[in-house]
Amino acid sequence: MELFGTAGIRGDVVERVTPDLALRVGRAAGRDGEAFVVGHDGRTSSPALADAVAAGLQSAGVTVTRVGSVPTPALAHASRGRRGVMLTASHNPPADNGIKLFVDGREYDREAERTIEERVERDGPAAEWRSWGTSERAETLPTYHATVTDYARGHGASPDDLTVAVDCGNGMAGVATPQVLRSLGADVRTTEANVDGFFPARESKPTAETLSTFRRFVASTGVDVGIGHDGDADRIVVVDGDGSVVHEDTVLAMLAEHYVRASDAADPVVVTTPNASGRIDERVAAADGRVERVRLGALHEGVARERAAGGEGTAVVFAAEPWKHIHPALGGWIDGVASAAVLTRLFAAESLADRRAAVTERPYRKESVECPDDRKAAAMDRVAATLPDRFPEATVATEYGVRLSFPDDAWTLVRPSGTEPYVRIYAESDDVDDLIAAVRQVVREAVEGSVTA
Repeated sequence: MELFGTAGIRGDVVERVTPDLALRVGRAAGRDGEAFVVGHDGRTSSPALADAVAAGLQSAGVTVTRVGSVPTPALAHASRGRRGVMLTASHNPPADNGIKLFVDGREYDREAERTIEERVERDGPAAEWRSWGTSERAETLPTYHATVTDYARGHGASPDDLTVAVDCGNGMAGVATPQVLRSLGADVRTTEANVDGFFPARESKPTAETLSTFRRFVASTGVDVGIGHDGDADRIVVVDGDGSVVHEDTVLAMLAEHYVRASDAADPVVVTTPNASGRIDERVAAADGRVERVRLGALHEGVARERAAGGEGTAVVFAAEPWKHIHPALGGWIDGVASAAVLTRLFAAESLADRRAAVTERPYRKESVECPDDRKAAAMDRVAATLPDRFPEATVATEYGVRLSFPDDAWTLVRPSGTEPYVRIYAESDDVDDLIAAVRQVVREAVEGSVTA
């Protein structure tokens, strides 16, 4: 049974992420520890799924602390010293939901997820009735707000003269990011800050298109910088004062360079993913750090790997994939609220425009080719066999999909989505349109050919 993708379990609440599944996942996870914290996002289906998870955990003998409706990073923060379950589908449509598991502030790794899958498939009995666990309720947001605020104060400068607009997208950022930024001293303007599981204002996924109204607001009101979040506030999009979206890898590069320069480690390391731009490597190298890559959705595994492999002077100072950032000195979870706080203080010390000017923004594109989940494996096998033949001059790596690197430092990556029925294509090149077009043709032929595979 394969339940977990690159970001926990996700899917339609009628057909996939049902209360029955949530109950079984809770019962399976309950064998991992004696204490769990359970939280959920603002989706209409989330409270019921949280109830089911909590019931499963308690029937396995676990003590459950319910923290209600919170951002995913707040739940992760609350899971320090114990385990946690978050009910959220992040940026997926409102009819979807999902389940994420945490241990001591970090997402479950692949091995732990596979163990849960095996237990769910067997669906063992509940604990003997005398051993069932108890449930209590607790408030976690004030502590989380204070922790992120205190952490951000160690970076950049006070944003007393900075105006920041925050588009919460009817998601959980509305109970976190504006509050933290105001605590730091910024002048904050909010849009869509009411939590609504139907996401009436825009799609939960923040993109240049879905943020179009917000971008016009930023450009027309003299705001210094805009910040957009997804439904559970683990993603962040940055909007310049003119209303343009700053490329996610440029944001990553600015943060990575900052953390490397701020570190006193002899070997500062930034962990990122294969689809991340070479501009990150450039800025990290300029700051005398190094970049290591790990599969998409496994930043926590990459951080653990580099810490285990490094010497005494090695420190993982930052870990990120596009839109999602881990601040290791704060904790091991992805945190869009913390990113908003740190970036606000960095832009107060040096403007977004000046920081952006230091980053070489080579043309970068990504596309999605439709591919049903049950055809992804066969399609990727065909891509691995045919794409290198189309580009014989490229160096090929197949550890995280199929990645081709070219002599002029251009590259392309093809990988299956772990959460949606697509094969993703990424490319960075001075001739990016031509490269994308050629790769797209190979991928489409591979998907069509997978029907008979």
